[in-house]
Amino acid sequence: GDPIKVVRINVDQSKARLLGLSSTDIANIVNGAMQNLYIAEYREGTERIDLVVRGDVQERKHLSLLPDLMIPTATGQSVPLSQIAKLDYDFEDGLIWRRDLLPTISVRASLYGDVQAPTVSAQIEDKLQPVKAGLPVGYRIETGGAVEESVKGATSVAAGAPLFMAVVVTVLMIQLQSFSRVALVLLTAPLGMVGVTAFLLAFNKPFGFVAMLGTIALSGMIMRNSVILVDQIEQDRQSGRPAWEAVIDSAVRRFRPIMLTAAAAILAMIPLTQSAFFGPMAVAIMGGLTVATVLTLLFLPALYAAWFKVRLPDPVLDDLG
Repeated sequence: GDPIKVVRINVDQSKARLLGLSSTDIANIVNGAMQNLYIAEYREGTERIDLVVRGDVQERKHLSLLPDLMIPTATGQSVPLSQIAKLDYDFEDGLIWRRDLLPTISVRASLYGDVQAPTVSAQIEDKLQPVKAGLPVGYRIETGGAVEESVKGATSVAAGAPLFMAVVVTVLMIQLQSFSRVALVLLTAPLGMVGVTAFLLAFNKPFGFVAMLGTIALSGMIMRNSVILVDQIEQDRQSGRPAWEAVIDSAVRRFRPIMLTAAAAILAMIPLTQSAFFGPMAVAIMGGLTVATVLTLLFLPALYAAWFKVRLPDPVLDDLG
């Protein structure tokens, strides 16, 4: 803010001690004269009224009268404030912004048009390198705001990623009871990145912390569809159907429920696309789920057939059989 006028009262401790005064006593008297000094409480029925003392209006309005403020001493006499303290008039900042308890000068900006905060920050960061190199010891330039919070969020998510993956693999193993089938399901999770990238670029949304959370949630949706499809194939094979027919028929039978479930999730995200905060997450889920659902129904059966060496039945052998 703009500089404001201040008065610094430097008490002469030796003179104050001779008069039986402390810095606290002087501060209380000056505070009472310039503002309000609470002395007691008056009760009237159920109401409580604070009793305060303060100086005359002229004393509070004109700081030039402050040196003549009479300070009561322990002996019962009073002395002017100017005899026991030195008054310095100066200017100082009315408001000091702090960051991590350190005085800070902040430069803020609003973005207009289609430009995104990470892009602008990256461009500014390159130009600030010479400035940072020439700063005195103890000074530094940091990036704050949405970019900083996004980096912090990404760091916290990355720290918990190993535990997240361990839990996912454990749950899949309990469900599928096979390392091979678990690997098949995990390989379908990245399919959503194609749609995520395309939709974020199309809607001009940043891939920040919220979009990253949406991508993580998206991987769970994709793996859920893969589990449904793999489990259906295994059930058909265990019922005695040929492996090739089980792969094809399972994809055909599960096409409708998987597509309808994905469509419901995609449509539910549409209202969030206009949100400034949740918009990137909604767009990431919509794009990733749209593309990944189609790719899963095509890619997973083909991968299953290649992984487990499922071959197209030979018509000649079938006729002989």
